[in-house]
Amino acid sequence: MKYEYYYNQVPGQEPWRNNLIYTSLISEDKKTLVQWYHNDSEYHKGQNEVVDQRLMNDKWARELCWLNHMATWAPECIPKILKIDLIEKKIYLEIDGPDFWQRSLDGNCSFDDILPDWQHQMLTIIQKHHELGLYKYSMHPSSYFVVDGKLKSINYFFTYSKDEGPISITDHLSHIHTNRQQQMKQHTDKLGISWTDPQPLALLEQLCWDSFSNMYPADFIEKAKCIK
Repeated sequence: MKYEYYYNQVPGQEPWRNNLIYTSLISEDKKTLVQWYHNDSEYHKGQNEVVDQRLMNDKWARELCWLNHMATWAPECIPKILKIDLIEKKIYLEIDGPDFWQRSLDGNCSFDDILPDWQHQMLTIIQKHHELGLYKYSMHPSSYFVVDGKLKSINYFFTYSKDEGPISITDHLSHIHTNRQQQMKQHTDKLGISWTDPQPLALLEQLCWDSFSNMYPADFIEKAKCIK
């Protein structure tokens, strides 16, 4: 099977890298996504966020830990894991075409048009994370795929258990696009949240949802924030 770089295609713009941390690959038949924890300058177009191999190894270890945890305790919430290559640091996931966000871009349509009950499905996944004691901050709609009519969550490198933390925003800027950092700053300034001092995981989750107010309907954001 042949694989190629996987980019998000935003109309009127240059292709966007699908992920800031790893290199995203997709199979020729669009049925397999590969998360390759490799600092590929060609894929990231010289804008590599993670140049420290120790940090990349940490993200890889966190991805393995929590993705496998989900596969054990909530397999219905994630794509089927086809293979994990520990040497190449590649995870092969079974998908069915582009991610949730890309589908809306391709069809110039809303999430409702793609999956009428997407809100219920996504909230169910978020609820499962909380039941398992997890805080997952990869909330962008490109972190979800639709497989057989079901949302599947990916990107567990930015996940913490309730027994970890607090953590600071500054230590995680490689995970956060510069545009989203500006959106977050509006809320941190208003709420008096420090970027440099460690913050409780639950507070950062609320802040993260606020920063996604331009990606999801307001009613969905409020429902997500109410999940404890």
